[in-house]
Amino acid sequence: MALALADTEGRFLLQQRPLDKHHGGLWEFPGGKVEIGENPRLALCREVLEELGIQVHPGDLQPALLEDEGEAAGIVLFLYTCTRWTGTIDGLEGQQWGWFSRSGIEALLMPPMDRSFADRLVDKGLAKPECPPYVAPSNARP
Repeated sequence: MALALADTEGRFLLQQRPLDKHHGGLWEFPGGKVEIGENPRLALCREVLEELGIQVHPGDLQPALLEDEGEAAGIVLFLYTCTRWTGTIDGLEGQQWGWFSRSGIEALLMPPMDRSFADRLVDKGLAKPECPPYVAPSNARP
């Protein structure tokens, strides 16, 4: 599950993967895995709270896109969009995060499935063409 959280300026929130993880240093939509027996929307709400310290309501999540790496990889990723949250965003896992419009998104290095989502959001006109990006100061923890 992944979240395309949009602000009032049409930018999307992306976070940078930790260097010691698969695709380390690349930018991605926040989210994570659904645990066995867990509802996908609730799993995404839990992951966003754990990663960024904000709460999103399951009813505010709108299904947007699906990406499938094929049977061999066994990975299916669902993207939900949302424009409402409560709390203050903080990279709780030490990750860098920021808000990006179309030009900012296009310039980022991203894992393949996130890149596919980003390109499709841009194609649908959901990401605004030009708006200055905001990248939060790093709060990397030792």
